[in-house]
Amino acid sequence: MNPFQTRAYSAGLIATLGVLFAVLVGLAIGGGAAALQFSDPGPIIRYGVPLTKALMNIAIAVSIGSLVFAGFAANDKSAVLRKLLNLASAAAAVWALAASVHFVLSFVSVSGAELSLEQTFSQGLWAYATEIELGISLALNLVAAFAISILALSVSSLTATAFTAALGLGSLIPLALIGHAAGTANHSLAVNSLGLHLVGIVTWVGGLIALFTIKQDVLNEAKPMVARYSSLALASFVIVGVSGLGSSYVRIPDAAGLFSPYGQMLLIKVVLLVILGAFGAMYRTRILSRISEKGSFFKLALLEIFIMGAAIGMGTALARTAPPVNQGEFIVPTPAQLLTGEPLPPEFTMETFITSWKLDILWALIALWAIGAYLVAVRRLKARGDSWPIARTISWVSGMLLLIFVTSGSLNVYQEYLFSVHMIAHMFLTMAIPVLLVPGAPVTLLTRAVQKRSDSSRGVREWVLWAVHTKYAEFVSHPLVAAANFAASLVVFYFTPLFEWATREHIGHQWMIVHFLITGYLFVQSLIGIDPGPSRLGYPFRIVTLIGVMAFHAFFGLALMGGTGLLLPDWFGAMGRTWGLPPLEDQQSGGAIAWGIGEIPTIILTIIVSVQWFRSDNRDSKRLDRASDRSNNQDIDDYNTMLERINQQK
Repeated sequence: MNPFQTRAYSAGLIATLGVLFAVLVGLAIGGGAAALQFSDPGPIIRYGVPLTKALMNIAIAVSIGSLVFAGFAANDKSAVLRKLLNLASAAAAVWALAASVHFVLSFVSVSGAELSLEQTFSQGLWAYATEIELGISLALNLVAAFAISILALSVSSLTATAFTAALGLGSLIPLALIGHAAGTANHSLAVNSLGLHLVGIVTWVGGLIALFTIKQDVLNEAKPMVARYSSLALASFVIVGVSGLGSSYVRIPDAAGLFSPYGQMLLIKVVLLVILGAFGAMYRTRILSRISEKGSFFKLALLEIFIMGAAIGMGTALARTAPPVNQGEFIVPTPAQLLTGEPLPPEFTMETFITSWKLDILWALIALWAIGAYLVAVRRLKARGDSWPIARTISWVSGMLLLIFVTSGSLNVYQEYLFSVHMIAHMFLTMAIPVLLVPGAPVTLLTRAVQKRSDSSRGVREWVLWAVHTKYAEFVSHPLVAAANFAASLVVFYFTPLFEWATREHIGHQWMIVHFLITGYLFVQSLIGIDPGPSRLGYPFRIVTLIGVMAFHAFFGLALMGGTGLLLPDWFGAMGRTWGLPPLEDQQSGGAIAWGIGEIPTIILTIIVSVQWFRSDNRDSKRLDRASDRSNNQDIDDYNTMLERINQQK
C-alpha cells in the first residue's frame, strides 16, 4: 500500500469513527432509533437506516468534496489531479454501496415488508424507486454515485472534472428535498437551507480529506493548494453557518425548543462547527504563513477530520429526530394552505408591499456575496491606483439589492396567490435587474482585480473566462440568439406545463429565476454590454432588434389582457381569496403589467444604445480627424481628386 492510499484509508477511518460515534450518541439523545409502538421493524432496521445513511453521507462528502477541490486547486492533467480523481472514484464506490444498503433498509422501514429474495419484494423495491417521492430521491442519489465513480476514473482534465463535480453537487438536490424540509411550513426556506448546508459540508469536509491524502505532493510541489483549500473552507464555513441559522429558524419554533432533545443535538452540532471554525481561523492566521517540510498544516488535520465526521453524524441523527412543535388548537386548513402549505397572507396593499417579507436564503446569500465580492474587487483596484467608475458600482449593487427584494420581499410573499404579482416579479427578473447588472461589467472587473494564476490550475478568474469563451456561451450570447431566446421564453414558459411546474414545485420556481435572469442578462448584454463577448450588431440593428423584441412583449401582454381563460385555474382560481381582483381579472392585470412595465426598461435601453451610438460616432470622427491631421489632409485631397476625375469623365 503506497503512502497516498495509507493516508486515504486513515482519513476515511477517522472520519467514519467520528460519524458512527456521533450517530449513536445522537440516536440515544433524540430517540431516533427507539422501538415503535406499532409495526416496529426491529433494531436492525431502526439502527441500520441511520447508520448506513451516515456512512453514505461521509462518502458523499469525500467524493464530491475531492472533485470540487480538484477543480479549484489542482493543475490540469497533473499527477495530483489524477490522485484526487481516484480518491473521488473510490469514495463514490463506497457511496454507492452504502446507498444501496440504505435504499433497501429504508424501503423495509417505510413499507413494513420483510427482507426476502422473492419477486414480490423486488417488485416493491421497483415501485418504491419509481413511484414514491422518498424512494425516487434515494434512487437518483444511488444512480449518481455509480455515475460519478465511473466518470472520476475516466476523466483526466479540469474541464471534465468540473462537469463531474457539478453532477455531484446536483445529486445533493434530491437529498435536500427529503429531509425535515419536506414537512415544514416554510418549505422553500427549509429546502434551500438544507441544500446550502449540504454543499458547504461536502466542500469543507471532502476538501480537507482530499488535501490530507495528497500531503506529500503538497509539501513537495503544490504548497499553494493549502491556501486554495483555505479559501474554499472559509466560504464553506460561511455557507454552513448561514444555512444552519435558516434551518434552525424553521425547525425551532421558540427558545424553549432548544431544551428539547432536538435542540440539544442542534447545540452540540453548533459547538462542533464553532470548533471547526476555530481550526480554520488558526490555519489562516498562523499556519499558512509557515508551511514547512514538516507539514505544520497537517498536524491537527486528523483531529479536525474526526470532528467533521462527528458533525456529519450528529446531522444524520438530527434527521431521525422529530423537531419540537407548538401544540396548538387544530384548525381546518384553508384552500390556500392545501395548495401552498402556508396560510393566505393579508390583502395586498401598499403597506404589505413594503412590510411583507419571505426570505429566500439561497438568493439572498448569492446577492450579498456578489455585492461583497464586487466591492472588494473595486477596493483592490483603487489600492493599486487604478480607477473604476462609481456609476458601475452603483448599478451593480442596485441590481443585486433589487434581486433580494424580488426573491425575498413582498413579491415573493404574494406571487403564489396573485398572477399579477407573479408577473411583476417576472418582469423585474428578466428586464429590470439585468438592465442594472450588465452596466456593472462584472467580468471586466474580475479580470482586472483578480491576479492570473501562474500554473495550469483554474481559480474563479480562470473558470469565469473559460465559461465566457466556450462555444456554447458564444452561441447563446450571440445577439440574434439572445433576442430570440428572450422573446420566445415568454410563450414557451406560460403556455406549456413549465408554468405549472414552476408554480407548484420548489425546484421549478428556482429554475424559473435562473432562466429568466440569464436570458434577460444575455439580451441586455448583447445591446449595451461592456464585458467581452461575441461580436455585437451595429447600432441601427440593435435598435431594430430591441423594438422587435419589445413589440413581441407587447403582443404577449395584449394576449393575456384579452384572454378569457385562466392559465392555472386549479391554482390561482382555487386559492379562496376574499380580497383582491377575481382570478381572471387579476390575470388580465398581469398582462397589462407585462406590457406596461416592459416599456420602462425599453426606454432606458433605447436611451443607452442611442448614447453609445452617439459616442461611437464621435470617437470615429475624432479618430478620422486625427488621421487626417497626421497626413496633412491627404484624405481630403484624395477625395477632391476623385471628384475631379468623375467630372472629367462626364
